[in-house]
Amino acid sequence: MAQILDAIPHNENDAILCCYVNATNQIQIARITNISNWYFERVVFPGQRLIFEALPEALLEIHSGMMASAILSDTIPCKRLCVQELENDEKQRENQTNIDDKEENTISSDLEAIIA
Repeated sequence: MAQILDAIPHNENDAILCCYVNATNQIQIARITNISNWYFERVVFPGQRLIFEALPEALLEIHSGMMASAILSDTIPCKRLCVQELENDEKQRENQTNIDDKEENTISSDLEAIIA
């Protein structure tokens, strides 16, 4: 996923896809300030979902408040906001199913040998 305005300053292979949802009824400001040579800031409206790329060590600061003042209300490690791709989940489930099937076949073969 490309960041149009603020490219991540490190190797893109390190980047993780993150999602934050503003579940409040207030406008929030989402910021990442702990990554050197990179500043990320977005306005997040009530109910809006923010999808972004970040480095795993990044901390998302959530600022909320009224018109002229904003208060740091939360700091969330981006690792906690990481979105796991559906394709990877499906592959993991398929691999686990294959392992389970092999184990079941082995147990069935062992039981048949014992009974016979």
